[in-house]
Amino acid sequence: MVQDPIAIVILAAGKGTRMESDLPKVLHPLGQVPMLAHAVATAEALDPARIVVVTGYGADTVAAALEDISPVAVTAEQAEQLGTAHAVLTAAPALDGFAGKVVVLYGDTPFIRPETVERMLATGADVTVLGFEADDPGRYGRLILQGELLDRIVEARDATDEERAVTLCNSGVIAADGALLLDLLATVDNRNAAEEYYLTDIVAIARQRGLTARAVICPEAETLGVNSASDLARAETVFQDLKRTEMIEAGVRMPAPETVHLAQDTFIGRDAVVEPYVVFAPGVTVESGARIRSFSHLEGCHVSAGATVGPYARLRPGAELAEYVHIGNFVEVKNAEIAPGAKVNHLSYIGDASVGEATNIGAGTITCNYDGVFKHRTEIGARAFIGSNTMLVAPVKVGDEALTASGSVITEDVPAGGLAVARGRQVNKPGLARKLMARLRALKAGKA
Repeated sequence: MVQDPIAIVILAAGKGTRMESDLPKVLHPLGQVPMLAHAVATAEALDPARIVVVTGYGADTVAAALEDISPVAVTAEQAEQLGTAHAVLTAAPALDGFAGKVVVLYGDTPFIRPETVERMLATGADVTVLGFEADDPGRYGRLILQGELLDRIVEARDATDEERAVTLCNSGVIAADGALLLDLLATVDNRNAAEEYYLTDIVAIARQRGLTARAVICPEAETLGVNSASDLARAETVFQDLKRTEMIEAGVRMPAPETVHLAQDTFIGRDAVVEPYVVFAPGVTVESGARIRSFSHLEGCHVSAGATVGPYARLRPGAELAEYVHIGNFVEVKNAEIAPGAKVNHLSYIGDASVGEATNIGAGTITCNYDGVFKHRTEIGARAFIGSNTMLVAPVKVGDEALTASGSVITEDVPAGGLAVARGRQVNKPGLARKLMARLRALKAGKA
């Protein structure tokens, strides 16, 4: 890890016109979190002294989202977008009193790795730029080298034919001493085709002062930027491939990995099995040896070792499954703790509840937790047996080793070891069914 103090400035002011959306570009989801969260995660992995996010379009919306993404990042608003150099200068007040190196990242460039930034900080140069060899350099700025040193960066629209032939391109990521960076930025002008203040101009200015500039090279895929909906779709594919590969290499079993959809923070332990067509929303931890069966959806939940979920199950936020729990097909669990060895195997809803060890929940069971205003809890003890099609009207408690009869509507607590029967008594009327059906058919014939 980098020892010298560093600060990270993340540029996130752009509207993203090509996204064809009112949502600020950096808030479009990637890995089921705002794209900005990926840049922030890279920053946080470097243990920086400060993280400053430069906002612009939708500044209030971005700032509100950032509160959920990072407890330490602060914002600086670029009220008028005049270029990348101007954007970094906007962050200067938030860097007041900081002494160390500053790294400039981008909210729409989500795949820059912390290890790559660390290589940049280790060059010893006054200014370091991250570059890549482009298959199609077209619109990218070119890194013009002079021997082993970086001489200047030329934007594509300002480049000569000779400069356009260069395939070493600029990612936009830059590292420099903080005081030097702000001093260089103060001298940048906007005499270029776009009439913008380019951050990249600081390289030529530094060289004119006799300072050193170097380029660090990374794979082109790491620098993938998102400027349109099609770019975002491509980035999602890249993210999913990277995340799946990471998990498979860590020992997760995925028979059809291309069908599994993961979130940025999904954690799955080794020897866990994830069957085809499973979706992980944010906040999911699956421990070693668990099995997530096909067509299940998990969000904000914890699945312990040896548990089985699905197929066609839904775990919502607050679902806590202990070891060797069975959650079966078409079962939904929300804000509920399921103790070791308990089973909820068929067509049930368990919400705002606790289920004791080795308890069996019969098919069609519902914890009736919502009265239209408030949520109420259901507590079910250990080794209880809840009969099929039981309605548990919360707040209610079912004791250890208690039993409810199928079809019961339980509105009162059931003591430990007790049997609760709460349904209307069956009454048979001999011959009445034939008479009733004959009359109905006659009515129907008359209307015809």
